[in-house]
Amino acid sequence: MIKIISNIKARQISPEQLFMVSVLFVNGGNYLYNLILGRVLGPEQFADAAVLVTFLLVLSFLAMTFQLVTAKFSVLLDQLSLPGFVANMYKSGAITGVVFGMLIILFSSQLQQLFNTISSTMFIIFGLGVPFYFIMSVNRGVYQGKKEYKSLSITYQAEMLSRLLFTIAILYSLNIQSSIGVAIGILLSFVFGLFPLKVKYISFKNAFHLDKIENTNIRNFFILTAFYELTQILINNSDILMVKHYFESFEAGLYASLALIGRVVYFIAWMFVMLLLPTVVSLKKEGKETASVLFKYIGYIVSISAVIVITCFLFPELIITLLFGGSYTSMAPLLYKYAIATSLFAISNIFAYYYLSLDKYIPVILSGILGMLQIVLITVFHETLEQVVHMQIVAMLILLVVQLLYFFKDHIQKKNNVI
Repeated sequence: MIKIISNIKARQISPEQLFMVSVLFVNGGNYLYNLILGRVLGPEQFADAAVLVTFLLVLSFLAMTFQLVTAKFSVLLDQLSLPGFVANMYKSGAITGVVFGMLIILFSSQLQQLFNTISSTMFIIFGLGVPFYFIMSVNRGVYQGKKEYKSLSITYQAEMLSRLLFTIAILYSLNIQSSIGVAIGILLSFVFGLFPLKVKYISFKNAFHLDKIENTNIRNFFILTAFYELTQILINNSDILMVKHYFESFEAGLYASLALIGRVVYFIAWMFVMLLLPTVVSLKKEGKETASVLFKYIGYIVSISAVIVITCFLFPELIITLLFGGSYTSMAPLLYKYAIATSLFAISNIFAYYYLSLDKYIPVILSGILGMLQIVLITVFHETLEQVVHMQIVAMLILLVVQLLYFFKDHIQKKNNVI
């Protein structure tokens, strides 16, 4: 063991590499969490749990707006302005979390009817945890922007491990509805994910005011990022919620298992997005070129996507049986198709975040339009689960083509300006 540690030190693993390993560990834990739910609960009860997990993903995209804004301006602002800015972000995040949490609680009965769930209590419990999640996201934004990847890794690990362990313990030890047990586990994970917390930046007393230009830049970036994160919600989560609405619980549970396996590409791509933003912002601030960073991460994602799609094509029944059990094997023919849709989205997503880092917002608007297109297509064409997957492939293929066309147009304009 001592020799292994010595070898690791000798190789001088960078903080970025350690963070990537940590993200793989966290994603693996989150996958294990969903696999356990799928196997223990069965398709019908898993459909209810999948609604909560999807709500968690929706919430993570909303909270990600606060994280990305905090991360970007933690890089750009000087040390005198930074504490006041972060304090404002904590305050705004807490208020936003309270508002969203109250809305979820107030409309819990309507949410139960909309998504055909057994209980409305699970939404109430979930809503209580929302403020903690937004504060946690601002905290992560500080660590991400300052490239304190060790502390950033700990917050993700604490959230994942606590959710996994508490949920398993609750489901096996308490005689309560499974969806309520899952909701309690999620709530507790929000609290544990707060640590380590940047307590010195938290202040809800006095508002801090930046100069007019900085304030305008922050506001514009916040609005565009919020819009883009909304498109992420539409593209990445609307299919599960719409399937839960249009199909019976058993079919919805089958589809949830399919989506979980197919989205492994996106979860891996998210790791590169976390590293991309502060790197591109720093390079731009220093006046250096940024395209090489984009190409590097696109290469990673394309390679990973190809391996996953081919594996899903060759061994669909084996993968589903090993992960979820024989009850879910009817989804095998759709597995590689869903992986294709997710791969197209993951690649497109890198382009959008790259330009978001450079304060170019047309790709964000394009993503919003195509996110709406996906919803329209599924609304019109949803006779079978296969048709739902096909509509996603169509929408994501159009999105990727449009993003590539924008990139080449932007690249040609830059060349002409240099000449």
